[in-house]
Amino acid sequence: MICHIDDFLQKSVKKFPQKMLFKEMGGVSITYKEFDDLSQKVASKLLSTLTPTFTQSPILIILPKSINTLISFFAVAKSGNFYTLLDEKMPLERIEKIISVLKPKAFITSKSLNLKLDLATLYTEDFESYERDEEALTKARLKHIDTNLLYVFFTSGSTGMPKGVSISHKSVIDYAFWVSEEFELDENEVIANQAPLYVDASLPDIVGSVVNGGSLHLIPNASFAFPDEILSYLEKEKITMIFWKPVIYNYFAPNKESLKPYPLKYLRKILCGGDLLSAKTLNIWRSHLPHTLFANLYGPTEITDVCCFYKVDREFKDDELLPIGKACKNTELLVFDENKKFINEVGKKGELYVRGTSLSLGYYNDTEKTKAAFIQNPLHNNYLDLLYKTGDIVAYNEFGELLCYGRIDNQIKFKGHRIELGEIEAVLNSHEKIKNSACIFKDDKLIAFYESEEELDLKGFLKEKLPAYMLPKQSIKLAKLPLNINSKVDRLALYASI
Repeated sequence: MICHIDDFLQKSVKKFPQKMLFKEMGGVSITYKEFDDLSQKVASKLLSTLTPTFTQSPILIILPKSINTLISFFAVAKSGNFYTLLDEKMPLERIEKIISVLKPKAFITSKSLNLKLDLATLYTEDFESYERDEEALTKARLKHIDTNLLYVFFTSGSTGMPKGVSISHKSVIDYAFWVSEEFELDENEVIANQAPLYVDASLPDIVGSVVNGGSLHLIPNASFAFPDEILSYLEKEKITMIFWKPVIYNYFAPNKESLKPYPLKYLRKILCGGDLLSAKTLNIWRSHLPHTLFANLYGPTEITDVCCFYKVDREFKDDELLPIGKACKNTELLVFDENKKFINEVGKKGELYVRGTSLSLGYYNDTEKTKAAFIQNPLHNNYLDLLYKTGDIVAYNEFGELLCYGRIDNQIKFKGHRIELGEIEAVLNSHEKIKNSACIFKDDKLIAFYESEEELDLKGFLKEKLPAYMLPKQSIKLAKLPLNINSKVDRLALYASI
């Protein structure tokens, strides 16, 4: 019975002890056995540092994307506690806000970052010198149950106070089985990681490797500014699978010519998630790699990365919305209108709710926000049956697949019509000269921002595809749309810019 994320690692260590598990792009690598040994040492040090309690302790990690970060993840899990990873470039003010919510009991970092917090601190430079304590590790494992937390990832809160999404071992184990089975992952998988390790989009990369005996290449976030360098790396290292954000696919292939120098013949699986992928971008990649599996994945952090998916099995016009598909195994998707009336007919829009093992255990140290987002199933009141309220607008198409139209907070009422800004963006993104776009509603005006190398007259293009009430009053060209730390368009920055 698998009840600890480390159970997966132990199985792979026995089968592939000398195989490379993780490799930093242009840097060091580590085998399964070396990784397991080091994470046990760090776990032992944590156990000797922490004051014993009857509950799990939060451990704060601030490190760049690296093998040491992953060692820290597994070390914290082996110690019976849970981790929070923060971006090493995060402003001190936000770190302090998160600390006030998390109240960590220990801190893992690097001496090179020169971060001093009033916490018991373990430095990556000392990892090798720590001693393994088999007895302490065994005691920690015997106390473990699968509903214990594995991690708490912090997302932005509307009040300015970050929200800590609490995810259990059980949820990640369920996810690991699903992603491995659905995408037929095995020991031959060589994955190239794009997502920062402090977001859950990195989960399929990590568990997809550890669970199946594969290998994972860690690509620094800054390197994605150089598409040719990354595409050459995929070719050279014989990468078989990637799971990247839509914005990365957009930038790497603005047109069909950009991919021509790179055959990418080993790349068998291309997954996308974290935002809405445009059909235009999908079509560019599919025309270059016609025999590769493409999948569009959807899910908020609160449901352990992914709750529904669509494996591309047909052609799409450039201005069509791609489906987010159907529920993952052991997950149920429910759509309700604003009065909590159940919707299952084609074309009728409502808000998406999710139920299943994947659900977060709530927002850490925030009962009020947890109660607002995780609600009793409106279909009955017979027992506790929680749903997560995603805040996303969806509708079924004729294939029984869900289409996502964007956030409820990006839905506006204008001239008597409800408008999803995501629909306008999908049309803009289909323009052959637009790399990315975003719409906002400010001062009673619809304003479109688009990323292009040239100034475009979009009136005629949009009039052919959108009703008059959805036409932007103003279109603003930007050299590059502002992105937040999760590689999503920073809409607050756009509001502030005009």
